[in-house]
Amino acid sequence: MNRTTSHESLSRRSFLTAGTLGVGGLALSDFLRLRAEAGKAKVAPDTSVIFVWLAGGPPHMETYDMKPDAPSDYRGLFSPIRTNVPGVDVCELLPMHAKCADKYTLIRSIAHTFNDHGGGSKRFMTGRIPDTPTGTKNDAPSVISIVNKMREDIDIGLPNCITMANGGRSKVHTYAQGAAYLGMKYNYFPVGEDPSSPNFAVRNMFLEKGLEERLDDRRQLLGGFDSLRREVDASGAVEAMDEFGQKAFDLLTSPRMHDAFDLSKEPQKLRERYGMHAWGQRALMARRLVEAGSSFVTVAMENPFISGVKSPKLGFYNWDSHAVNCDLWVDARHRFPIYDRAITALIEDLHDRRLTEKVLLVVTGEFGRSPKISRADTGSKGLRHGREHWPQAMSVLVCGGGMEHGQVVGSTNAKGEHPHDRPLTPNDLWATVYKHLGIDQNASIADYSGRPQHLLPFGKPIPELL
Repeated sequence: MNRTTSHESLSRRSFLTAGTLGVGGLALSDFLRLRAEAGKAKVAPDTSVIFVWLAGGPPHMETYDMKPDAPSDYRGLFSPIRTNVPGVDVCELLPMHAKCADKYTLIRSIAHTFNDHGGGSKRFMTGRIPDTPTGTKNDAPSVISIVNKMREDIDIGLPNCITMANGGRSKVHTYAQGAAYLGMKYNYFPVGEDPSSPNFAVRNMFLEKGLEERLDDRRQLLGGFDSLRREVDASGAVEAMDEFGQKAFDLLTSPRMHDAFDLSKEPQKLRERYGMHAWGQRALMARRLVEAGSSFVTVAMENPFISGVKSPKLGFYNWDSHAVNCDLWVDARHRFPIYDRAITALIEDLHDRRLTEKVLLVVTGEFGRSPKISRADTGSKGLRHGREHWPQAMSVLVCGGGMEHGQVVGSTNAKGEHPHDRPLTPNDLWATVYKHLGIDQNASIADYSGRPQHLLPFGKPIPELL
């Protein structure tokens, strides 16, 4: 397994509260000014990434790397099913995956050594060895922040990097996606609202304090754009703003941003194919956003039991399937069909719209789950089955990026404990992502002390995906 030879700092970018574009009163116009002062990047290719984050760590042996011949205390309750690619199996709870396996690739041999959610998230999201094994506040920039910096010259009336998650979970420190020494100007744009709601709006986008009081709809992106612009233009407020204030206002009321976030423009049948819940509609929104020009869109698929989806008594809000948290077999029967529908709809949509050269889809959590099944006797609630944290093996789904699909890269040993062949790290995945985005992984940025740091300290693009 590759290891870095220097101790790198990771720090989590200081966040903006759910949907708020600013920290400590930082106005959108200030945000734009800071970014402009940071300099310009080279012209980037027309490529983008959709990053689906399965917070908590999905069980690789219940999804994409089943071991039906392993001992009974390893293999689990569910059976593998054949896919439309000979020799490739997935879990029986993922029948839609089985029908389109020729349209994606599975990586079964990525691993690292950080067993805590915080350390695992920092290790994965930054491509560096974190200073501490716990906590999600980075001491080095996340890949998202680096993409935001390296593509900061892109100005299309849309945020360049966007993260969609449940309410307060869209905060910058939740999943170790912070900018650290790059500074808050390279934070992603957070969307904490549920796009499956009929009242969906991207809220809390603040302009300068004086202007806020003149904009009745300042906290609402969707709805009322034309009337808002006419009203403010008539008041003379736009002319009174400086260059960056005008730019901020233009972004707030950008027709392109309005269109990208307007799911009513999608056929109802397609929306239903994704699923009329937060996971499905965020996945569809992600496709709209990258198609419109955003570079990196994150969809956190953490808690499916919202948007009217009933939670089972023995289920859990995220993928952290310890026996003390839930019964994995019960949770999976409810969670997996929602996941199956949303992910395969996105995969097929990318293919149908011929976006698989432009867009690279990555689906992963911070680590896998323990191959050996754990049990917890909860007394009156009975015996629960689960799996513990396990960074030594995990499965990642990828699609697009111009790659050949219908592949399996790497394998784990007979019990699913560790890579058997083609051992890879998160850095190899990020090296592939950077190559797709036209970013030189060996370029450098200055850390807190002014020392240059490579964007990625080690790792090589995965040749099977190029």
